[in-house]
Formats: sequence, structure tokens, C-alpha cells
Amino acid sequence: VSFKKKGLILSCMSDYKALLEKARKELPESVHEKERFVIPNVKGHIQGNKTVINNFLQICSSLRREPPHVWKYVSRAIATPGEMKKSGSLLVGAKVPASRINQAIQDYAELFVFCPDTGKPDTVLEKEGSLTYLKSMVTGTRKLIKSRF
Repeated sequence: VSFKKKGLILSCMSDYKALLEKARKELPESVHEKERFVIPNVKGHIQGNKTVINNFLQICSSLRREPPHVWKYVSRAIATPGEMKKSGSLLVGAKVPASRINQAIQDYAELFVFCPDTGKPDTVLEKEGSLTYLKSMVTGTRKLIKSRF
């Protein structure tokens, strides 16, 4: 390779790197985020002396867990009964701030969704008799869950 060809190659590489850097700067911020899993915040309203959570099914779907299981944990965490409506909303039997419900859902996810090894949400719950295990779909490891409810 002659010196002229080497110079041309270096010139092309620097042009390529400049274009690549320009393209990276123009990408939206969401592309640069490393976290792909976000638990939706509770959306709802106060109705009399009760709280209505409109997006409870969406939250359960994002967690990939059954709504009765999630609600059983959350209801104990906030010490309030409630019921699922046919519309898919959840009626909580007291006025409860969204922050308390969001924290209870986050605690549920830490216990029943996130893999203790990788911290990723790629898990399933497996029951064997009276025992429940959290199994990672990535690593295959299983962790015995000491259910508090």
C-alpha cells in the first residue's frame, strides 16, 4: 500500500468516525438508556373514601405476574382491602396515596420479579408443592421465596 492510499484510508476513517459521532448525537435519549424495564406508576383517583387504580392490569402485565398475586401482596403492604372490578380497575378500600401503592409494587417486584443474580426481570414463579421459587429465564437459577403473605 502506497503512502497516498494510506492517507486516503485514514481520511475515509476520520470521515466515518465524524459521521458516526454525529449520528449518535442525534439519537433520542431513550436509545442511550440501559434500563429496559420500567414499572408503570399508579394512575387513579379518589372516589369518596376509596381509591381507584385504573392501570392495575397494565402494571401486572408489565411485571408478568397474575393480578390476584400482586394485589394480595400490595393489600397487605398498605394494610387495606380492595377488589378487582370487571373494568380492570382496582378499588382500594381506603384513601391511599399513590406513593405508598407505588412503593408496595416496587417492593413486590424486588421480591417476586427481579432475579437476585442479574437484577433483570426475566423470571417466572414456579410452585412445587407448598414452595414457590423464582426462576431466572436467563441463568436458570432458582431462589426459594419465603412468602410473607
